[in-house]
Amino acid sequence: MSKNPQNTPTPLAPPTFVLVRPQMGENIGAAARAMLNFGVDRMRLVAPRDGWPNPAAKAMASGAGRVLDGAQVYDTLADALGDCDYVFATTARHRGLTKPIYSPEAAMEVAAEKTAQGLKVGVMFGPEAAGLENDDIARANATITVPVNPEFPSLNLAQCVLLTGYEWRRQTTRVEPLAHEMVKTDWAPHIEVERLADHFEQRLDTAGFFFPQAKAQSMKTNLRNMWSRMALTRADVQTLHGMLRQLVWSKDTSDR
Repeated sequence: MSKNPQNTPTPLAPPTFVLVRPQMGENIGAAARAMLNFGVDRMRLVAPRDGWPNPAAKAMASGAGRVLDGAQVYDTLADALGDCDYVFATTARHRGLTKPIYSPEAAMEVAAEKTAQGLKVGVMFGPEAAGLENDDIARANATITVPVNPEFPSLNLAQCVLLTGYEWRRQTTRVEPLAHEMVKTDWAPHIEVERLADHFEQRLDTAGFFFPQAKAQSMKTNLRNMWSRMALTRADVQTLHGMLRQLVWSKDTSDR
């Protein structure tokens, strides 16, 4: 990825999503919403069946109206792809054309690489009823096929747009595979867990838990191992200390 003078990654321009002969305004609007979810805002429409602009698309976009406002409309696919340097065509089935077939993930990895080189990437999506025709796909450099159920491979237009947009986002934005939301606490340091283990061991010893004596050390070792496997916060440790103290206090009170 290219760098700016401050050594900060320069955001990559997203690919252009080309909707070829889309039929329903609602689907165009849903596609715009899916695009903006993942930072893709360049839409082109080729011969939309119900004309353009389309009020139904605006209503369905639900906040993504700026994608529709910036959408460019073309009469022919050749014109829509005219300034693109590399084009993908989405298709659910092989068409007897010799072309690379990418998964959405691999395709957007290639798209990111080419965009970083200053090339303009386009992605074609076909009409809802039957998808892209062979003449459309013949204009693409490569195809994208989603690994769907072979017995039911059809995807809604907006679903296909969303899958592709998601993979673009994954390739161009750091995604944390796991995050913890810490609410008014931190992870307990090792020493605090050790003290909690000591507290438990002392109380259990007093209660006669470590019996018979021959097995006591093994039981204590197993307990220490259990504590070491737990991801405890400081709030967790304080709560467990409080529970132990309350149990002991309750027992002492009942024995009086």
